[in-house]
Formats: sequence, structure tokens, C-alpha cells
Amino acid sequence: MYKIIKAECLAEKIYLMEVEAPRTSAACLPGQFVIVKMDEVGERIPLTICDYDRAKGTVTIVFQSVGASTTRMAALREGDAFQDFAGPLGNPSEFIGEDLMSLRQKKILFVAGGVGAAPVYPQVKWLHAQGIGADVIIGAKTKDALILEKQMRDVAGDLYIATDDGSYGTHGMVTSVLEDLVTKQQKHYDICVAIGPLVMMKFTALLTKKLGIPTIVSMNPIMVDGTGMCGACRLHVGDTIKFACVDGPEFDGHLVDFDEAIMRQRIYQTEEGRAMLRLTEGATHHGGCGQCGGEG
Repeated sequence: MYKIIKAECLAEKIYLMEVEAPRTSAACLPGQFVIVKMDEVGERIPLTICDYDRAKGTVTIVFQSVGASTTRMAALREGDAFQDFAGPLGNPSEFIGEDLMSLRQKKILFVAGGVGAAPVYPQVKWLHAQGIGADVIIGAKTKDALILEKQMRDVAGDLYIATDDGSYGTHGMVTSVLEDLVTKQQKHYDICVAIGPLVMMKFTALLTKKLGIPTIVSMNPIMVDGTGMCGACRLHVGDTIKFACVDGPEFDGHLVDFDEAIMRQRIYQTEEGRAMLRLTEGATHHGGCGQCGGEG
């Protein structure tokens, strides 16, 4: 069992939990994710890692309650435990493998939408530990929906806030802030990392392509099973079929077919939709597990 040592509501329907998972905390890196399961009947839920403490042996997760399983999770309190807490899974941020001298020469911008602030935070924190102050834009619907602002201010270079209703920071979308920074304030960025809802990442990537900024996106929002078995996170990156959970979750944002991913996410919500995807996609439906009739 994996004991919860901290449980906190960050905003409406958004929760943070710090979990005792020493083996995972010893091995995880920014950009990776875990799969949690409450009990024998609980659903397996992939969640990106928000933070980790190797000395304490803990991993921090942030999630939004959107269905039955995450609503049940939200009711857990300090002292409760998860039956399963598997990870780290997926590939870490590509920054981890870069030469530090070269990385320190780059101007890096992170764009986080909603709960996307959670997977952005460990990357910015890791860069800060290497002496690199990346700029960050966080977007939320309202001031009350904003998460991890204080933590991000402690590790970011410059932090910019955007809210849809104008209740805090800039009134508007994260793309408006990004465009203003580059076109009006003449800030230069060598690379952008965008993490958040699919629509937000799509329009951020469209803008950065126009601005000539290479962009990485994290396709964790489309993961369901988290091991390549279900086929939910199948996507086109350029002309190549990839699976977010085993090949990613990070990809070149200018090559991801976001329209396909958005449509696929909607279809996958129904059993009939899942059956149709298995039928039409044949051998490319899943990551090679052989368990869902996808061999063709």
C-alpha cells in the first residue's frame, strides 16, 4: 500500500496528494507519469508527476475530478492509501538528456493551461536547480482555478498569468500573452513547452509555428491505460503513428495532428466508438499488447 501523507484541495475539483512511494521517487524524472489504483475494483489512472522528494521517498500528484474514479480519489485523506502506485512510466523531458552547457544558452518558455501547471512545475524546478530560469505562462479560467502559482514563482524566471475572465493577471488566453511577449516586448525564445488541454496546446503550437519557435507538447491528456494496451493515445506525429504513453508523452508540437487527437478523444468516450477504432485501425490500434483484437 502507498500511504497518502498530504491531501489538499488546490481549487474546485483539483486536488494534490503527496504519496509515499520510495522506489518511484528514487527513479522518476520530470515529464514522466505514474499509474494509480485505489483498490481492487478501482480504475487504473495515469497521472503526470507534479513533484518528488527522493530524501522523503514521496511523489506528488495533482488531478482533476472529472469522473467516478477521480471523484472517489478526491475523497481520500491523509493516512489513506493507494493499493497500486506504478512508475515512473513514459519518457522524461528531453531537457534531462541535453548537455547542460548548451541548455544554459537557451531561452525557454513554458505555457501551462489549467491542470497542465502540474507537469510543468517539475520541469521548471529541475531547470532552476541547474541554474536556468525559464519563463512560464499559466492560464486558468478564473483566479480561483489557478494552481501552483507560489511554487512556480519560486523556480521560474518570469511568471505571467492569464485568466479567461480577467479576474487575475492578463484578461485572455495564454496565446495572447505569448504573442505579446514575442511581438510587442521583443522577447526571444529558443524553445517553447506547452502542456494543458488539447485545444490550448493546438493553438499554442499554431502560434509558435507562425513565430518560428520550436515547440514541445505533452500528450498526457489522451492517455487512458498508460501502457500502450488500449489504443486510446494513438496519434499521428508527422507521418508516423505514435502512442503517447510509451513513445511520449512529449512530442514535436508542430507535427502532432491535434484535430485527429481531439476527435479521437471524443470517440473513445463510448464503447461503440472504441469498437469502431479497433475495427478501422487494425494492427496499428494499440502499442503491441495483442489484447484488444487489434492485430487485424
